[in-house]
Amino acid sequence: MFDKLDVFEKRAEELNQKLFDPEIAANAEQYAAIMKELSEIEPIVEKYREYKTAVRDEADAKLMLAEGGDEELKAMLNEELRRSGEEIKRCGEELKILLLPKDPNDERNVIMEIRAGAGGEEAALFVAALFRMYSMYAEKRGFKTDLIGANETGLGGYREISFIVNGNGAFSRLKFESGVHRVQRVPDTESQGRIHTSTVTVAVLPEAKEVELEIDPKDLKIDTFRSSGAGGQHINKTSSAIRITHLPTGMVVECQDERSQFKNRDKALRVLKSRLLSEKQQAQSDAIAAERKAQVGTGERNERIRTYNFPQSRVTDHRIGLTLYKLDAVMNGDLDEIIDALITADRSAKLTKE
Repeated sequence: MFDKLDVFEKRAEELNQKLFDPEIAANAEQYAAIMKELSEIEPIVEKYREYKTAVRDEADAKLMLAEGGDEELKAMLNEELRRSGEEIKRCGEELKILLLPKDPNDERNVIMEIRAGAGGEEAALFVAALFRMYSMYAEKRGFKTDLIGANETGLGGYREISFIVNGNGAFSRLKFESGVHRVQRVPDTESQGRIHTSTVTVAVLPEAKEVELEIDPKDLKIDTFRSSGAGGQHINKTSSAIRITHLPTGMVVECQDERSQFKNRDKALRVLKSRLLSEKQQAQSDAIAAERKAQVGTGERNERIRTYNFPQSRVTDHRIGLTLYKLDAVMNGDLDEIIDALITADRSAKLTKE
């Protein structure tokens, strides 16, 4: 580990020197690339320097203790030994986390798809509730939510809804949301006050980059049709909705949120590319299935990951055994406590395997 840390420290020094080179400063692309690399390794280098300072302090205290002295000095040196020992341990643990391989998708935008499962209209209403929850969370994090398409029901729910969360690091915050979400509550339509259990599936896809996935236009069948659903004067009047079929796989994507046919086509292509990329990455990850099982939240859509119990104001994440009694806050987008716990558990699982 320390050989790697020495390399990072030397590389940071080299990059900082390059920033003073007039030729590099005049080249915006090269300057941006150096700044990006620096931003990735500087947290590691700073933590390594903290670690080395604590090691030096510990060594100095041991040396002075060996030389002797009065009781007051020994007490002070023993306290310094204790403090520097704790600092060495803390910095060492934090360095292990910083050196973990990063998920290459973490900084990407996210395409989320929420679909009603078991529970009929109650499941559709919970799809709407989850969409609201994720939209409010995105706003709190400074992300932007962009609707792709929705299949509404008569009572204000959705059979399915898809949307993009745009923002640096969106995938790193939302990737553990993929799976089956279960809700337990008394529906408004239930006269007897009985609790119903419904399920909703959430899929989280990192948005594909143009360079990663080239699609031959000849492999696409693009149809236009009139938008359908509640609301909007343009609904059912113009053929602005787009349906794209990827012929080699049979994958179909629809988008009807925008008035513009071109905007709907662009959104539908973004979703198609992200789904194809996700399938490609899934095929690669199947080869290391044993490793994935050890991670928090494998993302399998048949996995019940969380329960929202309204009578008890309780939300439970089953993967890490976390239960919070603040369901109202969670449904209003206060998800950081759950997401931070999932990230910590994922790191711990990876550290155990290191």
